[in-house]
Amino acid sequence: MAGRGISPKDLAGLAIERLRGLADPARAAGARRYFKGTIETYGTTAPQIRGLAAELYASVKGYWAVGDAVALCDILFAEPELESKAVGIVILGRFKKEFPRSLFGKVKGWLAADLLDNWASVDVLCADAMGAFLEKYPEYAERIKSWSGHPNRWVKRASAVSFIKPARKGVFLAEAYDLAVSLFPADDDLVRKADGWLLREAGKTDPKRLERFLLEHGPAIPRTTLRYAIERFDEKTRKRLLVETR
Repeated sequence: MAGRGISPKDLAGLAIERLRGLADPARAAGARRYFKGTIETYGTTAPQIRGLAAELYASVKGYWAVGDAVALCDILFAEPELESKAVGIVILGRFKKEFPRSLFGKVKGWLAADLLDNWASVDVLCADAMGAFLEKYPEYAERIKSWSGHPNRWVKRASAVSFIKPARKGVFLAEAYDLAVSLFPADDDLVRKADGWLLREAGKTDPKRLERFLLEHGPAIPRTTLRYAIERFDEKTRKRLLVETR
């Protein structure tokens, strides 16, 4: 099957069929233990997912537009298994040069509806797709920052993860630090870990700025967030910051 006649529904059906064929029950059981039973999975490997996504994308390359990829994600994200969601995300990423502004609302809707109801799916979508979206539409930075106040945990986590790749490059650092502060009150371990991850990446281009930030906010920073944030410092600095931020 290849070419112009493949619909998003057709490709989604093929993806699911292929994933079922790759299923590994033993690996799936291990993955469920790792995620503490919060996910469904076929038990496929990351290389298998990337390979399948590349093959499926090749079958529609030159025929599909970004809207077709979004429609594919609508279908695959409704599937319970991690791998179905992952294939949709990878294929969507192939269209990043075509991302429209309307993708902002679409992504928020997917997250708020719990169609990406685990940290792995949220992180892949937001680190890659939303990172690329931000670079294309920097005026959306404030709107993504506002997700930090959303009641849904995945939207909250997405607010931080969307800034990770830009922050790693030294872009949107002011926004990243402001966002980090707004997430300190979140009483959710997965949000706190994402916040610390964002701070760690923001500190890569300017470690002294990160250190000043941590000392300035001290006791307000959840300890989980702090431990993630200081991972790139040397051991002596990490121990000092753990003491001086209490």
